[in-house]
Amino acid sequence: MDEKTMVSDALVGVNGELKMFGEMIPQTENPQLKQTLKQMRNQCEMSQEELYQIARQHSYYVPAQKASQQEIEHVKHILSPSSTLL
Repeated sequence: MDEKTMVSDALVGVNGELKMFGEMIPQTENPQLKQTLKQMRNQCEMSQEELYQIARQHSYYVPAQKASQQEIEHVKHILSPSSTLL
């Protein structure tokens, strides 16, 4: 297995963990458990950022081109409460 595949697999795993924390935290009533899960999520986010930076440095990941202001405004319009999609 090459480094690019390992970094990609690690990112997929970390992203899955972040999703899991995002689902568990709001459902937890115990304040101590909730705080522990938030700390674990924060550590996971830091790991994800480190892996992302590694992927960027080695050109394993190239982010999409930034959206133009026109594209941003279009999405805002579509998602605004006054927009009716029905």
